[in-house]
Amino acid sequence: MFATKRTLVYALLVTGLTVPAENAGIESVRKATAVLWRNPVDIASRNLYYGPGGPQHQPHGPYIFVKEDLDGSNPKFVVKDRDGIKWKVKLGVEARPETAATRLIWAVGYFANEDYFLSDVRVENMPAHLHRGQSLVAPDGSVRNVRMKREDEKKIGDWKWRHNPFTGTREWNGLRVMMALINNWDLKDQNNSVYRNATLGNVYMVSDLGASFGSGSPHVPIAHAKGDLRFYRHSRFIRDEDVTTVSFGDPGRPEWLWFVHPIEYFKRIRLCWIGRDIPRADARWAGDLLSRLSDRQIEDAFRAAGYPDREARGFASTVQRRIAELSEL
Repeated sequence: MFATKRTLVYALLVTGLTVPAENAGIESVRKATAVLWRNPVDIASRNLYYGPGGPQHQPHGPYIFVKEDLDGSNPKFVVKDRDGIKWKVKLGVEARPETAATRLIWAVGYFANEDYFLSDVRVENMPAHLHRGQSLVAPDGSVRNVRMKREDEKKIGDWKWRHNPFTGTREWNGLRVMMALINNWDLKDQNNSVYRNATLGNVYMVSDLGASFGSGSPHVPIAHAKGDLRFYRHSRFIRDEDVTTVSFGDPGRPEWLWFVHPIEYFKRIRLCWIGRDIPRADARWAGDLLSRLSDRQIEDAFRAAGYPDREARGFASTVQRRIAELSEL
């Protein structure tokens, strides 16, 4: 009898759980709720200049070097500001597009890191030599054009595009549409994070958005694939459509030059499905959310990333054109 009760309790626990993030503890998994999207009822008034962190969470110098971060392909290191908050500083070509991308993703109800773009930062106690990005650091510890990501959230794992609690839902498809909208082609699973939020549960997000607003596919030179207005403007948005589905150009096939790295080439080919065969109704739903943003809000996302006004307007007009295409599906 007691064995039967134990079996029943176990079954109820298993069936009542959402799918956990990898490596999460048993107790946190039992209590966690998986969250991908929240209804942005205030979308028309959201401040896309400051983004999800708002003006109140901006970093404040002076900054003190903590450690170098060797993950990913871009130079990064962690600093602590005057308030004791840790920030991950990303240098190089991804700093601007990632800052703009977080604001657009957050604007329509998805989760995004609290990112801020700073044109000039001086870091104290910089080591004499960094493994990456040393040429971007001045002798006095100054660095220019960086993205600062707030580091006080607790990451508990990664999530996979093919296998997650939301696969097949409107919100999951909407996130695929958003990746196509911003031309984020670097959609490997390692760029997806699960954060533990004390209020919401397990929050799922695309946490690396730096490969956005460029060509929509791996390109040579790589600078054209990230934050390049000319390539973004002329890239293909809607690739194909029929009465039930729509397919996007992003993520696209790598240039043939990438075939010199065959493993990487075929790995990128296998990501193309993320932008293909999305239900028209779900794509239109994402477009309807985006259509509630004003021209000014969208431009502010790019101004926040340090783009000059003319470039910011160019990126924003391309985004608006794409939104119109989604709304007409």
